[in-house]
Amino acid sequence: MTQERHNVSTNTPWEPLIGYSRAVRTGNLVFVSGTTAINVKGDVLAPGDPYEQTKRVIETIRQSLENAGARLSDVVRTRMFVTDLSQWKGYALAHREAFGDIRPANTFVQVARLIDPRMMIEMEADAVIGFTVEGD
Repeated sequence: MTQERHNVSTNTPWEPLIGYSRAVRTGNLVFVSGTTAINVKGDVLAPGDPYEQTKRVIETIRQSLENAGARLSDVVRTRMFVTDLSQWKGYALAHREAFGDIRPANTFVQVARLIDPRMMIEMEADAVIGFTVEGD
């Protein structure tokens, strides 16, 4: 049985330049690529503000999930790559606001840099559509 593949784009300049999709859905699985705080023109948003950048990243992830037929509540795993771990509270607050009730598995690591030095976070998300959340 062959699974149908659905690629999701946010029409940023990076996607065709690098050759990737913002998200890919196959069956009930959705994989969201590393997402940074940029607009469709490629401008970095909220430089120097880890909380606002993370909120923007999560909003782009939410939109990408919806375009693939999923929701934030379907997210089972997030990966956060940050450039300054000493700012962890700002990243964590935005993540908790979006995922506090969902509580996906999470990886949170510091990296040397991202593609633009004004970017403070890049985040990935994996979702499974059509399951219910059970208690801890």
